This record gives sequence, structure tokens and C-alpha cells, in this order.
Amino acid sequence: MSERDSDSSGRAKAKTQPGARASFGAFVRKPVERAAANAATAEAAQGMQAESAESWPDDAVEVGAIVDAYGLKGWVKVAAHADAGQGGDALLSAKRWWLEKGRERKSAPRLQSKVHGDSIVAQLGGLADRDAAFAMRGHRVYVRRSDFPALGTDEFYWVDLLGLDVVNEAGVELGKVADLIDNGAQSVLRIEYPATGKDGEPVTGERLIPFVGVFIKTVDQAAKKIIVDWEADY
Repeated sequence: MSERDSDSSGRAKAKTQPGARASFGAFVRKPVERAAANAATAEAAQGMQAESAESWPDDAVEVGAIVDAYGLKGWVKVAAHADAGQGGDALLSAKRWWLEKGRERKSAPRLQSKVHGDSIVAQLGGLADRDAAFAMRGHRVYVRRSDFPALGTDEFYWVDLLGLDVVNEAGVELGKVADLIDNGAQSVLRIEYPATGKDGEPVTGERLIPFVGVFIKTVDQAAKKIIVDWEADY
């Protein structure tokens, strides 16, 4: 089973050989029409712009936070919620970043970005120098879910698994995916379900199921359901 993406934007892959990692593979740039290239240039020239609740994308997913300025030319340093190759790729591919700090919302075109050590650095439209980049510290970074890179067979972003119903092969409902945990070797589904405490009061129960092929049989995102080989009393 692969892989992480910490907060809500990592990816997971059910597999039968623990430890194996999937690759996005090589990308080849396709020829683009001049009009499309001009449109991209025009968008980049727009720079930073204010956003409202109405203009904020419905599919925005938090993928990191700006933690510092990088260099002298307006680049920012981002602590990503997922490594590049495991969901952090969205920061490297999305043409526009959506930024939020408190009640302030902005967006800016991503002009350039790259992996730098354990973080990602980027040049955003509208940031001309180090002081402007430094002022962006603390902004949370969002990317449209539709801008996430495509995944291979049996690979899933964590954000797409949250909230799915989990049932076993006998049809017994085991709860809903509340979170995923990366234990270093594999991803683990954390499932919550209604239960009763020792005092007879309602409580929230928890199950942990490794997201590996031996236990995960089917992920049906259209039906919002995951079928597992797991007994209710495990």
C-alpha cells in the first residue's frame, strides 16, 4: 500500500507487496496552440488578486502552508502536507494557488516551483522581492482538486477516501473513513463508527485497517464505498 499525503492531499495505493512505490512516470510536453500559450502568459501577468467566499473554488484542497521567503526575488518556501510524488505534486503542477490567512483570501498564478530539500519553493505572480514573499508567511495554500495530477491504477488521494463507507465482504457496515495514518511502511485507514461505552452512553468507536491489497478488496468512489476483508470484532 502506498502512500501518504498527510493532511488531506496524499495518495494511497492498495498493493500486495508492502514497501513498493509507484511512480508517476515521465511526462512529455504536448505542443500547444499559440492562443493557449498567450492565455497562460496573460494569466501570469495578472499577479496576486483578492478572492471572496463566492469566488473561492468549491473543490479547493489544502496542500501546504507558506513558511518563509526563499532567495531575494520574491520566491516563497512551502511546507507541503505531502511529499512530491505522493500528493505534493499538485503544488508543482497547478497553474494557480489559492491562499488563505485568517479571513483574508487571495490567489496567484504559479510561475515556477520546484522541490528544495524537504519543502517546495515557488515563484508566484505579484511577489517581486523578498519582503513581499516574507509577508506571505502563514498563508495556507490550496489547489483545486481538478488540478491534482492523474494517478495510476489502484492509486488514490487521501482526500478522496475521507468519508467513504467501509463494509466487509459479508456486507457488515464497519463505519466511515475519518482519517488516514502513514506509519512509514503503509497507509492505514482510521474508521469511526457509533458505539456504546461501558456506562451505556453513546461513544465513537475506532478501527484501524491497513490500506494494503490483502485487506482492501474494492474502492468504489462512485458508490462512496470501500469493501474490505475485515471482521467487525477484529
